[in-house]
Amino acid sequence: MKLIRTLLVSAAMLLAFSAQAIDYKEGQHYKTLASPTMARDASKVEVVEVFWYGCGHCNKFEPTVQAWTKSIQADVDFHQMPAQFSRQWKIHAGLFYLTHALKLNEKVHQAIFDEIHTKRNSLLSKSDQKAFLAKYGVSEADFDKYDDSFGVRRQLKMADQMVRNYGISGVPAIIVNGKYLVNATTAGGMDNIFGVVNHLVEQERKLLK
Repeated sequence: MKLIRTLLVSAAMLLAFSAQAIDYKEGQHYKTLASPTMARDASKVEVVEVFWYGCGHCNKFEPTVQAWTKSIQADVDFHQMPAQFSRQWKIHAGLFYLTHALKLNEKVHQAIFDEIHTKRNSLLSKSDQKAFLAKYGVSEADFDKYDDSFGVRRQLKMADQMVRNYGISGVPAIIVNGKYLVNATTAGGMDNIFGVVNHLVEQERKLLK
């Protein structure tokens, strides 16, 4: 597993350096959103990954995502957003925002993918989620305090509306500055996604200056 992740990191870094050498085109390598959305920080180029913990493609893509985040500059605002296309997706989205409320997301994000896809624990029940987070020091009382709290419900509602605004129907998908959609289909494979993203980030960076 560590070797695979190392190879993915290397591949992502190579794409970052090669992005400028390819002539990426709208409609061929990425799509322009029908209804652009406002970035949460207008002073930066926003990059949003829309994902689902239960998605096998998202699981395979995650090491590449994390490798790419290590190379971004300070003027790039990257964050992840869970899609909620079904009841199972919404349960996992709630877990994502619960771990944020508990200030544990950076510590457990990859572990959640591993728990679902390697250990075959779907984490769809509250009891399974509690047992999983207990390994990271989360008491049952703290779980109950933040689970389905106003803050988590608010973030779920906002994320669901944003994903609807993006008009996407599958994951993983990358939204650049609320204007452009990049996914495996548009980019010609998951290995090419961040090459296109880097091109769009540079394009949007010039507009900020």
